[in-house]
Amino acid sequence: MINEEVQEQYGDELQAFHIWMKDAGYTGYTVKSYTGDVTEFLTSIQGKSLEQVKKLNVLAFLSRARERGVSDATRNRKHAAVNCFYKSLIELEVLASNPASGIKKSKTEKNRAPVFLDEGGLTRFLASVEGKYRIRNLALFLLMGYMGLRVGEVHALNCKDYNPERRTLDVFGKGRKWRSIPVPETVAEVLSQALEERLNPWRGEKEEALFVSQKGKRLSIRSIQLISTETFERFQQEAPVHQRQSYSSHKLRHSFATMMLRRGADLRTVQELLGHASIQTTTVYTHVTSREKEEAMALLDVKLPVHNNT
Repeated sequence: MINEEVQEQYGDELQAFHIWMKDAGYTGYTVKSYTGDVTEFLTSIQGKSLEQVKKLNVLAFLSRARERGVSDATRNRKHAAVNCFYKSLIELEVLASNPASGIKKSKTEKNRAPVFLDEGGLTRFLASVEGKYRIRNLALFLLMGYMGLRVGEVHALNCKDYNPERRTLDVFGKGRKWRSIPVPETVAEVLSQALEERLNPWRGEKEEALFVSQKGKRLSIRSIQLISTETFERFQQEAPVHQRQSYSSHKLRHSFATMMLRRGADLRTVQELLGHASIQTTTVYTHVTSREKEEAMALLDVKLPVHNNT
């Protein structure tokens, strides 16, 4: 809930920001995250008018977030939220300057390989899917692990986006861009089964979502994440605690990208399948494992010169 004092002082500006984000096509998840970050920022400036805020105030806000232990990625998101807030008010002719512009992003780790499951691990993970809604959840994970969809993209899918005859799925991704992805035969079989078992909404209400909750409503992003967390816990329950990985639903997307590249798909094609705006983003998946490094080093034939002691 938005702080009452913040709402009272900056309510009009927050409403304008909300309208701007909706009109710009930001997802509901982003709108919620940015609203929370901006509210936190407005609380930090302690009643200053937005015109009085300086770059130093924005930096101080970001520094305090860092001191609380947030990740570089979260710090950068908070910066992006405040930057968008001021940008929106400038475009709407409410303000004239943006104190958040020109502030450098935190450098995130670039050489650390993404956490992912290999093909065997992915199969074992899918075997951990169980419960009343097993087929629905299996379809969710197949779309992320074998087609590379983001959680938000799975959440946003409608029934009409899937064409069973052509075996294609139209995905509405980041940047408000559509991409069409061929559906592997095995995935198509599970997806068709999930559609057959799909619950109808209560009280005759119409619901276009491909994946629905037990009440027949669109399955929320949070629900998909919770289903993933519970399944990953079952998947790793027999592993020693120190060997357990911090898997999440997004790691299934990492697994797909890694698997495609290792099977010889070219980088540009994988970029298209993932819906990346820049091919630079896709290159993070070209990492190699220790096993592959060992196999490469084993190709060397190290020969030492014969040392003659005489």
